[in-house]
Amino acid sequence: MTTPVESQQARVIDELRHFIKKVLSDPTVAVKCVEIARRYRHEPDGDEKMAREISASTIVRIPEQWSEADRMFIEVLKDVLDDEAALY
Repeated sequence: MTTPVESQQARVIDELRHFIKKVLSDPTVAVKCVEIARRYRHEPDGDEKMAREISASTIVRIPEQWSEADRMFIEVLKDVLDDEAALY
């Protein structure tokens, strides 16, 4: 029997698995997502703007009600930008 925490973790893993498949099927997705994140990074409500534009212009869909995987994806995008900034 699985616990609620295990079920939630399984859902997050499943969502991330589907996302990774999308990124691997279209190599331009990652580049587009980072470009979009770069544009909205320092704006008020930047995370929501990122999510909306990513959903509108790529095969990645981020619903209005974010899941834990959606939040994790936005945070990873910001981490990539932080790492990028640290290189310069």
